[in-house]
Amino acid sequence: MALTREQVLECLKGITDPSGTDIVAAGLVRALNVEDGNVRFVMEVVRPEPYLPIKAEVEEKLTALGADQVSIVMTAHSKPAAPPDLKPSRKAEPAGPEKIPGVDRIIAIASGKGGVGKSTVASNLACALAAEGRRVGMLDADVYGPSQPRMLGVSGRPQSPDGKLILPLRNFGVTMMSIGLMTNDDQAVVWRGPMLMGALQQMLTQVQWGALDVLIVDLPPGTGDVQMTLAQKAHLDGAIIVSTPQDVALMDARKGIDMFNQMKTPIIGMIENMSTHICSNCGHEEHVFGHGGVAAEAEKLGVPLLAEIPLHLDIRLAADGGAPIVVSSPESAQALAFRNVAKTLIEAGKA
Repeated sequence: MALTREQVLECLKGITDPSGTDIVAAGLVRALNVEDGNVRFVMEVVRPEPYLPIKAEVEEKLTALGADQVSIVMTAHSKPAAPPDLKPSRKAEPAGPEKIPGVDRIIAIASGKGGVGKSTVASNLACALAAEGRRVGMLDADVYGPSQPRMLGVSGRPQSPDGKLILPLRNFGVTMMSIGLMTNDDQAVVWRGPMLMGALQQMLTQVQWGALDVLIVDLPPGTGDVQMTLAQKAHLDGAIIVSTPQDVALMDARKGIDMFNQMKTPIIGMIENMSTHICSNCGHEEHVFGHGGVAAEAEKLGVPLLAEIPLHLDIRLAADGGAPIVVSSPESAQALAFRNVAKTLIEAGKA
């Protein structure tokens, strides 16, 4: 008989936190998913250390209940203030952004608004860099709309054999981690700011990325908690701004650029997506969203226009099919646009 969500909840209600309250009533259990004998949820805590024995107890009891696999992601709200340390021999905690061990460069792919194809650009660029021989990672930080598992054709659940480091998944030469791998496709991630920041920090520092030349970070649209946390916690080598040519998209893109300027993150360049559409029947070229707006903005800012990506059905079909156009049709004109960006970044020493 398959393990049910109700059985899991009853089991979890029998486990108490340090205050003596069961972990369900205490609100520690989030995004619970029970499927095919696999149990996954997020444990929302203040500090992970006191809850490691509880995590071990949960795993033991759920396994005894009949769970084939138990996956628990622990997120920390905030770090409590520590008493002042007057011992000069102790190393002070870094105050600014830190490098991720083994990762040479981190590039953020950002947009001012949603719907401009930022994630499609990110997945194709990652695959294009991998095709050029770079060791590439992809962090899907678009927490509310994680699409990289679908676009990169990745399925399954990340494992953590030692309970400390999470093993990412890999496809098309890209090492990938996404919160979408921890939830169902139709399951909403209903998290507050501190939970978002904790999850992002965990995906940055508690994933076994290995040795990477470049880590691509697919950010959510806008200028919110995730963008600020990334810039504050990780040493960003630069950001690429994706926008369509229309004025409304550019207006929001300028805000995104201003945010990175305030965070002292360099802008590597801009990409105009959905730049032009060529009719497959008659060959007529049409600028559905206008044309040249991103080029003018890039010139105004003094940053490169990295590419003008066409609006083409094959790009969308490839992304939905789980193999980006760079992989599924590497010699097509659409794929070459992304591959040229990858070569430009490598030649400039950015990736």
